[in-house]
Amino acid sequence: SIASSALLGIPKFQFMKFDITSILVMAPIAVATMMEHIGDMSAISATVEQNFIADPGLHRTLIGDGIATAFAGAIGGPANTTYGENTGVLELSKVYDPKSYPYCGCFCLLALSFIPKFSAVISTMPSAIIGGVSFMLYGMISAIGVRNVVENKVDLTKSRNLIIAGVIFVCGLGFGNGLTFTVAGTSITLTALAIAAIAGIFLNAILPGNDYEFGKNPDGDASRGVYMMNTDNDEEEES
Repeated sequence: SIASSALLGIPKFQFMKFDITSILVMAPIAVATMMEHIGDMSAISATVEQNFIADPGLHRTLIGDGIATAFAGAIGGPANTTYGENTGVLELSKVYDPKSYPYCGCFCLLALSFIPKFSAVISTMPSAIIGGVSFMLYGMISAIGVRNVVENKVDLTKSRNLIIAGVIFVCGLGFGNGLTFTVAGTSITLTALAIAAIAGIFLNAILPGNDYEFGKNPDGDASRGVYMMNTDNDEEEES
């Protein structure tokens, strides 16, 4: 496959077409990707010890995610939403400097998009190698998620929190094929992640006994302030 691949090639661009059926089918998936985005931002914040939920803020990161994905879809590319696997890469590589990612992005753009022979080399990797890497990356995602729950001191002795967590787990693992229903003659499928996210948000909103108020919990900002303050003190001591 490497020998038969071309050295240079131009990707096929497919410009978007508006179709109401496709829109209705794909729109619910946005709920899942938004939840994944929030989870990834939380995991990355815990990994690099910076609170990205507060700065630059979810309103900016979600808008950037949406614009990038919309642009990619408009020219026939894959979604540019966040991917939990990258959190595992951060944890394993310990490379946190944002300046390294533009270089990586440019390399991937040139190598993977315009050099089919390079893509053919990657495709020849044994499935066992890909499986081993996946074990590490997805395992890191799960471990970081558990660490987030522990670090944020979620009280799992409360029935309310146990119910929410239990329903999320069952929905995420149980709906392997998603949930398909018909609206106005159009078949719509919600993925397991979307079902789990919707169920968790709904239960969190209606179940009594929550110990916080939306927009009034300063823990995130306070923890970041302590981290930044300690960093400043360290820099002063070194100077």
